Amino acid sequence: MPLTISNNSAVASASYYLGKNQQALQHSIKKLASGKRIISPNDDPGTLSVVMKLNAAVNRMAGAKNNVQNGISFTEIQDGMLETVGRIVGRMAELKGMASQDPMKSSQDVESYNNEFRDLQKQLRDINKSTFNGVSLFADFAGTKDNVTTDKVKFKGDDQADNIIEIFTSCDGSAGTKVSLYRSGLLSALTISGGSVDSASIANANESASGVKVYGGGGRSYGLFAAEDGTTISLGQSNLSMAIFEQAVANIAYLRAQSGGGLSRLSFAAESLAAMETNMRSAIGRVEDVDIALESANLAKYSILTQASAAMVAQANSTNDVALMLLR
Repeated sequence: MPLTISNNSAVASASYYLGKNQQALQHSIKKLASGKRIISPNDDPGTLSVVMKLNAAVNRMAGAKNNVQNGISFTEIQDGMLETVGRIVGRMAELKGMASQDPMKSSQDVESYNNEFRDLQKQLRDINKSTFNGVSLFADFAGTKDNVTTDKVKFKGDDQADNIIEIFTSCDGSAGTKVSLYRSGLLSALTISGGSVDSASIANANESASGVKVYGGGGRSYGLFAAEDGTTISLGQSNLSMAIFEQAVANIAYLRAQSGGGLSRLSFAAESLAAMETNMRSAIGRVEDVDIALESANLAKYSILTQASAAMVAQANSTNDVALMLLR
């Protein structure tokens, strides 16, 4: 093999491997620094597209979790208000008993009970106006979401008659699963037909002259709440029997059960979303995250190879000294 100076193949070969090992070393350092297996689109284009879609789904799932948690808060507040309504109706029944069944009460005592009875009716009307971040907790009218119509809510009515709030519970938005929450028909539940206190008779509603909702096909009906103009009923109202209050309590219990059903579904949806997010993040990790043990071994390997390549470049350059010896 002839001795040359202009073209030293050993130096060229050692320089080539030095550059290659340096590139691999830098790539390994970037992987360990980022914690990602894919740091460049050309590393694995197909896997990169899968990771992007999975990350987008996880982000959407985080939004769905927020929706569900807000729905749970809405339902909890609604149930708390209904519990208060139940206690108010119980107190109204107690006032009815004390005012009409105790011979020791004077007319002034009865009027004192009447004053509290009327105040409680106004309190029930105020509770019906309660909102959660501007969203009504209870419904006076039928419709969808915030767009109400002039049709009255039907107590125990179908989905078309109830005022519904839809909570999306998946990363697919409206195309995925959802839970429907009801703005409880509180005033409907508090309006009882004097002729029949059977809840099945609470169907189509008509507006009375005083603004009190009237339900049922006949007989005197009582709304145990103040009308919009402040009109109330008194304890001495004819046919205002204990059965009226008993049915009102039963109706409120139904509304609480309805609200509790939505809360139960939302709780399961929240658990499901949490499990899905955990498993999806695990899937992303398996695809995207770097294997620290493997990459640490690669780092050590390429570090050694880089140093060895640099030493060989120096060694190859020293072969020119032989040519200098011949020229002396």
